[in-house]
Amino acid sequence: MTAPSVRPVSEREARQVAEAAREQDWKKPSFAKELFLGRFRLDLIHPHPTPALEDVRRGEEFLAKLRHFCETRIDPARIEREAKIPDETVNGLKELGALGMKIDTKYGGLGLTSVYYNKALAVVGSVSPAVGALLSAHQSIGVPQPLKLFGTQQQKETFLPRCARTDISAFLLTEPDVGSDPARLATSAVPDGDDYILDGVKLWTTNGVVADLLVVMARVPRSEGHKGGITAFVVEATAEGVTVEQRNAFMGLRGIENGVTRFHQVRVPAANRIGPEGSGLKIALTTLNTGRLSIPAMCVAGGKWALKIAREWSTAREQWGKPIARHEAVGSKISFIAATTFALEAVLDLSGQMADESRNDIRIEAALAKLYASEMAWLMTDELVQIRGGRGYESAASLAARGERAVPAEQMLRDARINRIFEGSTEIMHLLIAREAVDAHLSVAGDLIDPEKSLGDKARAGARAGGFYARWLPKLVTGPGQLPRTYAEFRPAGHRDLATHLRYVERSSRKLARSTFYAMSRWQGRMETKQGFLGRIVDIGAELFAMSAACVRAERLRAEGEHGAEAYELADAFCRQARIRIEELFGRLWTNTDELDRKVVSGVMSGAYEWLEAGILDPSGDGPWIADATPGPAKTDNVHRPIR
Repeated sequence: MTAPSVRPVSEREARQVAEAAREQDWKKPSFAKELFLGRFRLDLIHPHPTPALEDVRRGEEFLAKLRHFCETRIDPARIEREAKIPDETVNGLKELGALGMKIDTKYGGLGLTSVYYNKALAVVGSVSPAVGALLSAHQSIGVPQPLKLFGTQQQKETFLPRCARTDISAFLLTEPDVGSDPARLATSAVPDGDDYILDGVKLWTTNGVVADLLVVMARVPRSEGHKGGITAFVVEATAEGVTVEQRNAFMGLRGIENGVTRFHQVRVPAANRIGPEGSGLKIALTTLNTGRLSIPAMCVAGGKWALKIAREWSTAREQWGKPIARHEAVGSKISFIAATTFALEAVLDLSGQMADESRNDIRIEAALAKLYASEMAWLMTDELVQIRGGRGYESAASLAARGERAVPAEQMLRDARINRIFEGSTEIMHLLIAREAVDAHLSVAGDLIDPEKSLGDKARAGARAGGFYARWLPKLVTGPGQLPRTYAEFRPAGHRDLATHLRYVERSSRKLARSTFYAMSRWQGRMETKQGFLGRIVDIGAELFAMSAACVRAERLRAEGEHGAEAYELADAFCRQARIRIEELFGRLWTNTDELDRKVVSGVMSGAYEWLEAGILDPSGDGPWIADATPGPAKTDNVHRPIR
């Protein structure tokens, strides 16, 4: 049997597949969910949760070893030059136990908390983002995490010890013609006795070139005794019929082993299926709830490095009689980098600790952290290149060749760019978070705007909605943010006043909820098409979350006697910068060019503006826009190379 070709899928069907993969219930409180509903639940994040002393001891002990390894055994210039992580570096990481940072000690792992796993990724990512990506792809979305959450005891005992010490894993979902729309997934897994027969092609398989174990998402056809649907499998990379057809090359992360993997009649034991048939997407999304925090971890590392270079360079470089940092045009950029790095670390540490304690549902927090950190890290790195001027655009190798410090600013910019695409692009994250943000509304009023629901269903939904909004809307009129003495503990003597910012967050949270309600009332069933509006709603929520995290972290540092005054100053600067961005976003909710943009896009797509493209030559090569992914045997050599 062979896999079906990619079939056309309606927009409604695609939404239904994505909706079925969501976690439907909210069994635990969520700070961010409440924030979008206009309820500022500071009690869910303050006092700032703290790790257990034993977790800190073990985490710091490993970090010390990892730092020494990164300083002595990782050569980032060589990785960039050769576009490859040396095998001896990978083997050294295996010996250190870095492959098993998140794996329980009973399976041979280190059993680190999410907080310390993120700190470890930040250390590695600051030296080589490519090495950070290898470790992250292996543990955050590769075999260990889904098995930890959904695997059987037998699967854990079989695969986790391998993943902890020797075997690299990869996650395979994307296909040449299937990105964030899993309804069109074409790779098939056809039941055959006690096995499944796997056929299909997967694209952008990070770690896939060197992986020993793969998590593969494939569609099981519905048949007698088989529920069918998208299903997750653990596949041995050396199984007959598995071929890595190419190692891909990118503008950044030159050392990552990312490829194209073909499956032709690959026999996979049913014992290697993770969870029941049809649960693959839910497994993937649940895995990403905390797995997405690996991206913010490396974004924080990028911010810290950008701050260090900006400080050192702007002190050494003089223009017009004083260091360039003293010129306001440059100084404002440095202030932005410093304040934003503080906030990103606050978001990361808070989200990681909440994940460790498992007392809150952090699916929105983790998604906001990934979205916000990836966007802000890109801006910070871009600002660093601007601060460095021509030296920022010059490669580290060229700088060194002419006798200057080899600062890889342009490389870091190239490396950081992928974070806005990895593990959910910014555009997809906007839609994903927006869906969760309006979940309470859809749960009570969704049937009202569903054209396929009966009049009876709509009547019942109307009754539910009436009761919900009668209780909810009056609470959006006033709140603690209008009382000048609230959050007084964030206004300690001798420090900046952060209470005023928390009152702003509370007021803005209610304004955000009112804006969402007005939009739903205005557009109803068309709300999901207003992606510009939804994106701004999410961006406001992200800024409010970051402000809250920054204030809570500053107060924790003050209470612990560790850089309290400086932390309050950074939090104050960040909040003031964020408030300017928030006010602009609120203004653009209702005053924007969204409607005109849609008309222009229609003109572009119809060819009405094709004349505008005259006067250039296109340097692109020939070939199809999307490569052929027809199932069948491989026609190229296998470039798979396990590291031993």
